[in-house]
Amino acid sequence: MNIQITSRKFRAKETLKDFIKSEVTALEKYNSEILDAEVVLSFMHEKDSIKTAEVILQVPGRILKASQSSEEFEKSITGASSKLVRQLKQLKSKKIAAKR
Repeated sequence: MNIQITSRKFRAKETLKDFIKSEVTALEKYNSEILDAEVVLSFMHEKDSIKTAEVILQVPGRILKASQSSEEFEKSITGASSKLVRQLKQLKSKKIAAKR
């Protein structure tokens, strides 16, 4: 699986990149057919400095997307990956139901 990390309006640290890679590779246990993963991090300089993480997965025949906003990038990435876990489980159950 190829993982591409894009940070908008800031430069991501190596520790954050390592955290992203570990979270995204953990998604492979729910679907081993993930081709590519793209993570887009954005930082809004407003009152509360909102940090948004958007994760896009390419699975054969589908593109799954999830985004989450919070005060920290780690929380945003964890929230987006939990949303993708639900989508991957739903995709797997649909495949099993179609075979029956």
